[in-house]
Amino acid sequence: MVLKVYGLGVAVCTRRIATVLHELQIPFELVEVNLMAGEHKTPEFLEKNPFGQISYIDDDGFILYESRAICRYLATKYKSQLLPAAGDLQAKAIFEQACASEYCSFDPEAAKYVLETVLKPSLYGTTPDTAEATKILEALEPKIAAYDTILKKSRYVAGEKLTLADLFHLPIAPLLAVGGSDVMTSQRFQNVKHWYEELVGRASWKAYEGGVKTTLAY
Repeated sequence: MVLKVYGLGVAVCTRRIATVLHELQIPFELVEVNLMAGEHKTPEFLEKNPFGQISYIDDDGFILYESRAICRYLATKYKSQLLPAAGDLQAKAIFEQACASEYCSFDPEAAKYVLETVLKPSLYGTTPDTAEATKILEALEPKIAAYDTILKKSRYVAGEKLTLADLFHLPIAPLLAVGGSDVMTSQRFQNVKHWYEELVGRASWKAYEGGVKTTLAY
């Protein structure tokens, strides 16, 4: 049975999953969820994800939601090098540290900025609150400076090998530029710039620039 991804082709969480699926070369079917029609709030959907949010997967009857958990599951199932070696305790700890940094330090402010500058105008037709966007960036930039320090010491956020911890940044990070910020490519953060440009240059990211689509062969 082909893995099914229930989500929205342009949604960041769906694209996070699809990027990792591409890295792992796993065939999948995208089942589009019509958010405007409220399909994510139907009893049938809530039975799969009680939070009523996209995305979730159906792996031959095994249901899992939350994009980062899904990516970890897939990388583990297919014994991917996107995870540290099982027996390397220190590498595993550094990996978990990097994942926590993405989730707790990068994503909250980056997501707020994207919501204010990209999603609200596109979804609701509102004008971005420039003062609020500036305030969010002021909170984000020290986090990017911390990343620059980390990436001065290693090629990737969890060491010298690409891992899920790096890929987790991809859906939101490119949208910062769409919202008007150059924080990911600024000369002030040269190490972040090199790291980020490598990530967005990967085939797995470029594959779904127009939106995620069913991919049965690579």
